[in-house]
Amino acid sequence: MSRLVLVTGGAGFIGSNIVARLIADGHYDVAVCDRLREAESGKWRNLAGHPIADFVAPEAMWDWLARHEDEVAAIVHMGAVSATTEPDADKIIHTNFTLSRELWRWCAARQRRLIYASSAATYGDGAQGFSGQDDLQTLTALRPLNAYGWSKALFDIYARREAAKGHAPAQWAGLKFFNVYGPNEYHKGTMKSVVSQIWPKASKGETVTLFRSHNPNYADGGQLRDFVYVKDCEAVVAWLLANPQVSGIYNLGTGKARSFRDLALATFRAAGREPSIHYVDTPEVIRDKYQYFTEADMSRLRAAGYAAPFTTLEDGVADYVGRYLLTVDPYR
Repeated sequence: MSRLVLVTGGAGFIGSNIVARLIADGHYDVAVCDRLREAESGKWRNLAGHPIADFVAPEAMWDWLARHEDEVAAIVHMGAVSATTEPDADKIIHTNFTLSRELWRWCAARQRRLIYASSAATYGDGAQGFSGQDDLQTLTALRPLNAYGWSKALFDIYARREAAKGHAPAQWAGLKFFNVYGPNEYHKGTMKSVVSQIWPKASKGETVTLFRSHNPNYADGGQLRDFVYVKDCEAVVAWLLANPQVSGIYNLGTGKARSFRDLALATFRAAGREPSIHYVDTPEVIRDKYQYFTEADMSRLRAAGYAAPFTTLEDGVADYVGRYLLTVDPYR
């Protein structure tokens, strides 16, 4: 029986946590396809604690798949250009759509399984809600606000159309990640979660900065997001691999929106410090595209059979801080 799983983007934030979970579960051998970049970035440390079966450079991936064709049971495709501020739209579409399409075709032709990263960015400003429905009418009606969200939405549409034609992998699942936070995100710079960004100051009891609201319906710091702990994301991937009958596109959040102020307060509390928050204007360059509310409707994933509870914001931040950020070695 094939028991090899290839995780693309497996040295990245979400990918490395999935690698850690799958290796700990012991059901699969796990190979990683990624770039580690400069050693000083520390990205390699995301994998250092886990005995992966192989490491593959992206340019060598197709040759590697040809050599291991009979061994690969599934591809967990987390590799992507994930920066919403990336200016090179050609780079975004090639990585997030074209590569995903070719992996879909490889898995479909060999009846392997494919789990891939979609994004809540596909919902745009949220005017049409966050229903998680994956029918073509709903998917094609979405209007993402940036090239990253568009590239993810385009592949969701491709996947649904191909599945409708019967040209699908043995199992396929797209996961619309909402605002993920947790260990192993340290290399992401300005794209790190707010918890990680404010931690250096919050840990010392210093004043942290959040964006002021420019919407009269929301107080400063009252902008709402569905913050989901990365360990919940890896749990869903592990569940999908254990349930090959489940296919489709699913939201992956908690189903409960919380404010950035709540997030900051939870970080101060986990650090044992009194909160101190200062508000600054949202930069004008992103102000007209700024989302004030996201909340995943999790009913479709629940209906598919996923029954595990999602971690509360306070418990997730406490675990992140206590088990990682407060330690000498913060890596998972």
